[in-house]
Amino acid sequence: MSPPLGRVTTFGWSNTLGCSLYRRMSEELAYVIITPYSIRKSRTGGILSRLLSRSGLELVSGRMFAPSRELIEEYAKSIVTETDARHRRTQELIREYVLKNLAPNPEGKRRRALLLVLRGDDAVNRVLTVAGHIVHERTTGETIRDTFGDYLADGEDVHYFEPAVLAAPNRKTAAADLALWARYSDTDGGVLEDIVPYPADAVVEKTLVLIKPDNFRFPNARPGGVIDLFSRTGLSIIGFKVHHMSVAQAEQFYGPVLDVLKEVFRGTSGKRARFAVEEELGCPLGDEIEKTFGDLLGPIAGRAHWENIVQFMSGARPSQCPPGQRDAPGTEKCVAIIYQGISAVKKIREVLGPTDPSKAPFGTIRREFGQTMMVNAAHASDSSENARREMAIIRIDENNLKPLIES
Repeated sequence: MSPPLGRVTTFGWSNTLGCSLYRRMSEELAYVIITPYSIRKSRTGGILSRLLSRSGLELVSGRMFAPSRELIEEYAKSIVTETDARHRRTQELIREYVLKNLAPNPEGKRRRALLLVLRGDDAVNRVLTVAGHIVHERTTGETIRDTFGDYLADGEDVHYFEPAVLAAPNRKTAAADLALWARYSDTDGGVLEDIVPYPADAVVEKTLVLIKPDNFRFPNARPGGVIDLFSRTGLSIIGFKVHHMSVAQAEQFYGPVLDVLKEVFRGTSGKRARFAVEEELGCPLGDEIEKTFGDLLGPIAGRAHWENIVQFMSGARPSQCPPGQRDAPGTEKCVAIIYQGISAVKKIREVLGPTDPSKAPFGTIRREFGQTMMVNAAHASDSSENARREMAIIRIDENNLKPLIES
């Protein structure tokens, strides 16, 4: 029997005390679209924090869109579903808003929107609860629209309307809308390089940020908090992807770090080995012996630490990963974001902070969210050249929204 419309069914094996237990899970997919206005006002991080921490849902996909008029006109057809006059009027306002503010402007200039896909039990209703009702009279900050939306009216006359996010009113509509956006995801979505205008003489850069797996242990506000701090740069988000790094990708991504770590551990390993042997034998050892220890142990310790990094990012150690699974998506999740703007690499690195969180200045991401030199919240490219290399490794242009929805 097929799963009900709007639900995704997955099958997997769980190993407990040597016994394989068959497990079946049936969960809904829901979506949220962050509006062009919210993106332009750098509210993406705050909205994502509220969405994940208050819904308890898992973020499974995300894609930037520059919607065409064709997509928006089709999408607008599904918005008005209510028969109750009051709620129907609200949906009509949203439909009018979508047609005016998500479609290209009169000059044909497209706007950025971010589609987020979430998964979990009763996902559609939970998303609606967190998003909130745009004309609710209370403004307590309980919902996304309480905080980030605006509704100014005088009687029946609405003077200003900004819903902040868009979501489906029910499961059937959610399934249809996701299928629609997936159908347009190649033509209207991806990395939006030519959407944000810059002065003709501006030197514009792109850089890559990875929000690391330590932010996704459970649904929480941390991923949005990281994005919120990056918004201080004034840069524009033009690409967004939920990614499960394979072991092979992690090895390639962090390949340049391996030789550096071997050299770093050459010195520290030599000192620690010398101290340990001197303590054990009760006799002093010379600098030449320390160097010999370092030459022997440094590469071993450096590689072990490098394998820890690969495991942290992908979920498996290279030395323990079967050859047939090296290219399979890993068990750990990160979010890849492309930022664009003038001096993008430098601005992102300044807000990120140094590798060691204990040495990071106040107000930087690694000071706020980092724990160790490895578990330090986020990665950012250190040059435009490395940004291009890293984007290619994780296949930032890959459309993983479409197969998720089609499955």
